[in-house]
Parts: sequence; C-alpha cells; structure tokens
Amino acid sequence: MSVIYRRPSTLTDKQFHYCPGCGHGIIHRLVAEALEELGLQERAIGIASVGCSVFAYDYFDCDMQQAAHGRAPAVATGIKRVLPTSFVFTYQGDGDLASIGLAEILHAAARGESISVVFVNNATYGMTGGQMAPTTLLHQKTATSPQGRRAEVEGYPIKVCELLAAMEGPSFIARVSIHDPRHVKQAGAAMRRAFATQVAGGFGLVEVLSSCPVNWRMDPQEALDWVRDEMASYFRLGVFRDMPNRHDGEAAAHET
Repeated sequence: MSVIYRRPSTLTDKQFHYCPGCGHGIIHRLVAEALEELGLQERAIGIASVGCSVFAYDYFDCDMQQAAHGRAPAVATGIKRVLPTSFVFTYQGDGDLASIGLAEILHAAARGESISVVFVNNATYGMTGGQMAPTTLLHQKTATSPQGRRAEVEGYPIKVCELLAAMEGPSFIARVSIHDPRHVKQAGAAMRRAFATQVAGGFGLVEVLSSCPVNWRMDPQEALDWVRDEMASYFRLGVFRDMPNRHDGEAAAHET
C-alpha cells in the first residue's frame, strides 16, 4: 500500500494544544513541509513569538529560540548575521507582528534581511481572550470592541503585505488563506517560495489568513466561511512582490 499522507520529519510527534478549528495546526504543517522539501531541517532555526504560537518550539523538529513579544524579526536578524549559513524563520501572530512588533518587521523588511517570516492573521488577540488587534476588521466585535471596530475611534485594519510591498528591501511578499483545501495548497506553494527566497539571499514574508473559532464565537465551519467571505474581501489574497534579491545587484554595482 502506498503512503499518501504522513507526518513531515520536521514536525515532532507532540500533540498540538491549539483549540478545535484553529488554523495554527495546518500552518505548522505547511511550514514543516517546506522545511522538509527544501532540505532545510539541519540548518533551520525557528523563532517562536508570544501569542498562541508561543509553544511552537514543541512542534518543529529543529533548533528554536523564544523571542520577547514582537521582537522575533530582531532576534532572527541577529541569529542570521552571526550564523549566515543557517536558515532562520519567525512564526508570528497579528498581535505580535502588527502591533508591538510593527517597528521590528518594518525595519527588517526595509533592510532586506535574509530571513523568512510566517505571519498568521486571525484578526484578534487569540491567547489573551480575543481583544481587538491591529488587523481586526471594521465592525468586528471583540472583547475590547463589543460594539464593533470603528474607523473614527480605533482606525482602520493594518494591511501588512501592502505596507511592506511598498518598500525596496523585501524580495517576496504574499498573502494566502487556509479556508479550504485549494487555498491550503496555494498557501503551501507560497511558503516554499518564501523559504526559497531566503536561500537565495532575500527577505520573504507569507501572511496567512486563519480562523479563531473560540474567540469569534463561531463553530469551525462558520469561522472558515467568515475568513472566506469577510477577511479575504478586505485582505486581498495574492503575491505582492516577487523579485530576485536586490542585494546581489547592488553588490555587483559596487564591485564595478
């Protein structure tokens, strides 16, 4: 009998602690598959952020480092510069990356650091009780916006991919979703492309639209439908930047 589905060697056999219907388990597998397929396990170093993914170091079978809230890109930058032959990736949620860590991701992208960033956007602070996040949609109700997010008071949701794609430093920027099998497959392809970008010397980020059924007060299927109908309508899916690493061309220009 042929094997059609197995656990990637880059995942441990520890059972996930995530809530039923949460997208982190799917995204963990996509990361693990990309590491395995590109042969990166032995030199991979993952940076676990603060949030629901804080225990990511229990699940990826590679070297892992914990970072303070929002500082994963800064930690990744330091590790990559000290160990330039390593493969360094961060795994961050929207509360971590787009709020307290916004300066870190902006400057890492502007410098074109040779790291990979996995950005999970579920439009809420999942670990701490479902408070409003930088990516919470307009009119979306949360623990701290019970009447819904208001543009005139809390501002508009931050579109991280569009923000970073306007910079010169990044090489690959994409937004994907995991609300159905077809989009999961597309997300896996984007993950591999982002990781290959670092291998070539560039900065790559994949934003993944994901569900949080518990804090959204929905069942898992309703939450996936909400990602499809609401989140993907505001956060446009697609590749926002895909180009060779600019540092190579700049270095060649300086040599001549």
